[in-house]
Amino acid sequence: MNSKIRLGILGGGGDSLIGVLHRVASSMFDQFQIIGGVFNPNWEENIGFAEKIGIPTNRIYKDFDTLMEEELKLPEDSRMQVVSILTPNFLHFPMANKLLENGFHVICEKPMTTTYEEAKILNQTLKLAKTVFAVTYTYTGYPMVRQMREMILNGELGNIQKIDAQYYQGWINPIIHDKEKRSSTWRLNPKKSGISCCIGDIGTHAFDMLEYVSGHKIKSVLADLNYLYSDNKMDIDGTVLLRCNNNVKGVICTSQIATGEENSFIVKIYGDKAGLKWEQENPNYLYLMEDGKPLQVLKPGHTYNSDLSLDGTKLPPGHPEGIFDSMGNIYKGIAKAINNEPYNHGEFPTIIDGARGMNFIEKAVESHQKGNVWVNIENID
Repeated sequence: MNSKIRLGILGGGGDSLIGVLHRVASSMFDQFQIIGGVFNPNWEENIGFAEKIGIPTNRIYKDFDTLMEEELKLPEDSRMQVVSILTPNFLHFPMANKLLENGFHVICEKPMTTTYEEAKILNQTLKLAKTVFAVTYTYTGYPMVRQMREMILNGELGNIQKIDAQYYQGWINPIIHDKEKRSSTWRLNPKKSGISCCIGDIGTHAFDMLEYVSGHKIKSVLADLNYLYSDNKMDIDGTVLLRCNNNVKGVICTSQIATGEENSFIVKIYGDKAGLKWEQENPNYLYLMEDGKPLQVLKPGHTYNSDLSLDGTKLPPGHPEGIFDSMGNIYKGIAKAINNEPYNHGEFPTIIDGARGMNFIEKAVESHQKGNVWVNIENID
């Protein structure tokens, strides 16, 4: 009997990065099974995508309303238990609210809604539904972020004095400087994205992260946002000053016009005893800084980490968590070769690579035994 949680997905079809992320994440620990959903509002693309990723098409629906209607006809032990919402922002609230009203668990991308009022309504609906609702602030799942949280919670930094988050990207540069493009992308359309682009998209990550790791609630903010062009209604850059309790202050700096930056998310928390720093682009390293002491680098998988950190660690020390994606890429290349599809010869190592590796081992030993001399690796076809 299949005991996996029955998962439905809304959005995330085609080449959606967030769609891939959710599907891989849901399969990683063999806890969920994707059984249907609505991947795309275009029916041909929707059904075609389901076929492409190997999901039975009998529960691929033309739209959200049809999904609700048909799933509720099924016995409770057969229908979807949880639904992930990966759609543009303006659809989050109506979908989530209706799912909750009908007893489904919900996993929702951020920002959760487009207005605070919608968020309050959703919260009231959840109280009545008594189901599970999760918002995917993805970075809180990193083992060393969780270690950061636990160290602060245990008082290892002392009294918190300063919180600081910087989230810089450059992806919107090719769009924002082109009038036609900035007028047509949904990210810069308030009707679809809400009132903010940069703060709504990545600033919310920084806000949530600072509260998550520091244990402090941000009480007030002072923001200076940049729209760059008078006809652009959505911020694409901004700095926000923060005030918390007990004289704790901080800053969030965000930008999507930071030319050359990819996904530079840096979080720093300073107490009167020590400070901690974490960088998303180097997620396996948590830096502990103390006055008068050498910089310490904490890494995942070691017994000195907290239970929360270790529970989120999948690999032994020294193995980056991204190794799952790396292995997946190799399997992807192998599948192309098996299926006689075109592929780049750099997509997976071959027998030649394996043979050269063995030759290297022997030649290294030979070099040592001969008194540390140069020896040649042999060519092999």
